[in-house]
Amino acid sequence: MSYVVEFVTFYLKKKTAASDFLIVSDKFNKEFLSKQKGYISRLLLVDGEMWADMVVWETMDDAKTAINVSLNDAIAREYVSMLNFSKKGCKLCHLSIERDYDFDR
Repeated sequence: MSYVVEFVTFYLKKKTAASDFLIVSDKFNKEFLSKQKGYISRLLLVDGEMWADMVVWETMDDAKTAINVSLNDAIAREYVSMLNFSKKGCKLCHLSIERDYDFDR
């Protein structure tokens, strides 16, 4: 099976404290993301002011469906409301795993 990685880079909005964001991110993961069909795992990454979300899905359809479902979910909207995508380097992409060297499923 070929899994899909959803990789999103972003910044936090100016008045968003990292500590507040992490609380909302935990809630988003527990109450929304982890309950979506095909969800496998998630890493939240940070380098200075740039953040990245890396979510592993079973299929591309699962990843895209979760995005569509999130548009009508209050918890997902709260999470996204804290993100700033307007700076250079921000993007969303879905990548198929070509080689799996350490991922054991």
